Amino acid sequence: MPGLVQGKNTVVLGVASERSIAWAIARRLAQEGANLALTYQNERLEKNVRPLAETIPGTLVLPCDVSDDGQIESLVQSLQAQWDRVDLLVHSVAFAKKEELSGRYVDTSRDGFHLAMDVSVFSLVALCKALEPLMGAGSSVVTLTYIGSERVVPNYNVMGVAKAALEASVRYLASDLGPQGIRVNAVSAGPINTFAARAIAGFTTMLQRVREVAPLRRNTEAEEVADTALFLLSDLARGVTGEVIYVDSGYHAMGMV
Repeated sequence: MPGLVQGKNTVVLGVASERSIAWAIARRLAQEGANLALTYQNERLEKNVRPLAETIPGTLVLPCDVSDDGQIESLVQSLQAQWDRVDLLVHSVAFAKKEELSGRYVDTSRDGFHLAMDVSVFSLVALCKALEPLMGAGSSVVTLTYIGSERVVPNYNVMGVAKAALEASVRYLASDLGPQGIRVNAVSAGPINTFAARAIAGFTTMLQRVREVAPLRRNTEAEEVADTALFLLSDLARGVTGEVIYVDSGYHAMGMV
């Protein structure tokens, strides 16, 4: 039987290591027949991404610093040279200065706020605009968010505000791109022990708290997020757009936690 995304040309942004959620999603999509293009931000991350890409034959590896419009344009040109279309886009990109991810949100710097919003939110808008000419009916976009968008999570600070803006962007992009048959959704994942997550002060405590109070009494696994992303990217979710789906062992459903 053909895979759920057989032959779909797929761009995945945000792979930083084998523990990245983006890598779990990329692997899962490849298992279901997708053609992959992975991006990297700089030479240091390229050294991590290329060995992973080599484990999936035919995977493209392309540079893209999402804060640079020129690099986004170059990414599109490189994709056009290889593919006649882009079917799926996975946006797993977020960043805030480490000093902004501890203490009080009120102490966020202006530069830190702008940087978090640019990389974590506007990059999705910029990528959708740049790739729109290559996408069409049946195309699907998935981004990654977190419950800190709607509840105060200690030390998450400006990233929580950025995730709130990201989720609003999902809805607006779904409205803008829907007439072309392009769907846009988000997965709100529970805390997962990735390189990026460890930059948040008290992250270990976050993991422990979820295990204690989430209905399933366990933490989220990257593979669970990947399965949900696969669903949203496939035709199984052809009627779903503008949605945020939680994959957090039920933690979001709890009240006094």
